[in-house]
Amino acid sequence: MSTDVETWLGWSRELHSIAQAGLTYAENAFDRQRYQRLREITADLTAALADGPPEPVRMAVLGATGYLTPKLDVRAAVLDGEGRLLLVREVADGRWALPGGWADINEGLVAGAVREVREESGYRVAATRLLGIYDKRYWGSPPTPLHTLTTVVACRLLGGEATTSMETTAVGWFGRDGLPDLSTGRTPPALLARVFAHHDDPTLPQDLTGPGPPPPPPTPTR
Repeated sequence: MSTDVETWLGWSRELHSIAQAGLTYAENAFDRQRYQRLREITADLTAALADGPPEPVRMAVLGATGYLTPKLDVRAAVLDGEGRLLLVREVADGRWALPGGWADINEGLVAGAVREVREESGYRVAATRLLGIYDKRYWGSPPTPLHTLTTVVACRLLGGEATTSMETTAVGWFGRDGLPDLSTGRTPPALLARVFAHHDDPTLPQDLTGPGPPPPPPTPTR
């Protein structure tokens, strides 16, 4: 059987979801034992597909609790009067991304986007509108064991000055024709293209789907 990594990861995410649902709701001890074994197999599969050390990935799958849901990523789109976009350089990979990160408990999406900008770039902003909710599988992000939904919140610059943080090593403003090397797992080029499109035409509706029709369910290739 030969197929691409994202298809295999799609299967592993679905198996993980089934295992977690079973461990959460099954009452029969034998069923729980079967779901536990399914999770162990899923952990081994996911670790084998990981782009990096496999053991942390395996332990993350085994350590999950409760019903499995997508991870929620919050990003802020801040453009200045010249149409340049605010980006930060990530400590993790040395590449550039929209300010943002995982959504925090007890914090709304708008508040999270505003906070992330302040913490990662030093600038103060006010949120203006939600541009969309983006399934990263369809927007050019590299394959990952996690199923991630990214929300992008448009923000208006209020003040402040460029200041790095524990998570960022540089802060900059970039035009669409001069973008730096992007951290595609956080901010793929197709996502930035939508940000600029919304800036050019503020009447565009919110993006609530991928850039095209969702792909069909994965099927084995023999």
